[in-house]
Amino acid sequence: MVSSMRESGARGRTRRAILGAAASVLSRRRDATLADIAAAEVGRSTLQRYFPDREMLLSAVVEDSLHRLDESLKEARIGQGPPLQGLRRLVVAMLVGDHVLFLYGDPRITQAVATRGGPDPAAGEIGRLIGRGQAEGLLDMEVGVEWIEHVLWAHVCAGCMAVSGGTLPRHGASAWVIHTLETGIGARAT
Repeated sequence: MVSSMRESGARGRTRRAILGAAASVLSRRRDATLADIAAAEVGRSTLQRYFPDREMLLSAVVEDSLHRLDESLKEARIGQGPPLQGLRRLVVAMLVGDHVLFLYGDPRITQAVATRGGPDPAAGEIGRLIGRGQAEGLLDMEVGVEWIEHVLWAHVCAGCMAVSGGTLPRHGASAWVIHTLETGIGARAT
């Protein structure tokens, strides 16, 4: 399926536009119909040529959203350099907007993602970054790695909602998320 997601040319552009529109619509309305999604980007007949039913579309949006997030996280190189710089690059990478809201806004999708194929390599890398941040005194040692990761995702989702809602540009949201994380989970001065 992944290879068909990377089509080039007009067909690939149409498919990517459909998947982007679907992530956007579904991140706001979980019960959106194919007609609702088609109205956001392409005609219903075009949508149904690519995705004959809602389940096929949902599955493709999950895969596309995960792929976008994975690619963004790879590009961020969070394992390189000082933990603070890695954390900042991580936040910017995670702000992929509607795709994050779609993936993490519905517990059924989160559960399906968690059970789809073993451990999430990105989660391991994020956990190691948090551990390095704690070891270097950047992040509070009294707070568990898992908790910090949950807080990180909650802040990123808040940033994505601000971008999606038009209240902040992406760079403004990333700056606010980073600032909140640094001052909200930063190690206390002794």
